[in-house]
Amino acid sequence: MNGAPTLRLAAATDFAAIAAITNHYIRHTAIHFGTDDVGADELRAAWRDRIDLYPWLVAEQAGTVVGYAKAGEFRTRAAYRWTCETGVYLAPDRRGHGIGALVYGRLCTLLRAQGFGAAIGVIALPNPASVRLHEQLGFGYQGTLPRVGRKFDAWHDIGFWQLPLQADGHVPGAIRAPAAAFAS
Repeated sequence: MNGAPTLRLAAATDFAAIAAITNHYIRHTAIHFGTDDVGADELRAAWRDRIDLYPWLVAEQAGTVVGYAKAGEFRTRAAYRWTCETGVYLAPDRRGHGIGALVYGRLCTLLRAQGFGAAIGVIALPNPASVRLHEQLGFGYQGTLPRVGRKFDAWHDIGFWQLPLQADGHVPGAIRAPAAAFAS
């Protein structure tokens, strides 16, 4: 697949491809701490439940979804509402082509336009490619929690990276819907 991918908000019809990408990481890596495959319907339902707040973006090449980036709730208490957790996943054959930086960077731009104050990337360690991507996009390392996930008969650490999305002193307001902010 040649040419730059098209970036767009996810649609209900994208979730079979999103599930296939996610399931690769569930089955073959400790990057995703899931242990059982996820279905398209399960992912679509999670997306629909928060469609007016948290964006999911897809990268598409030649009509095929080759990656996605998403935001979701960081913590449930009201004081955290301007902070979101982010993630990015690519089809295995599309890694190393700059697509991750493109779709994840656009997600961060969208979150800023929506009015979020910070994005948190949680990385299963070791994962040097993800660390590089986060730091390339301006995320700063905040700390590591050792031995919090167990997968493939081994313990794994998680690291936290944070991207400030607004200037110091910014007074937060209402979070705009992804569709409204994406269009602007």
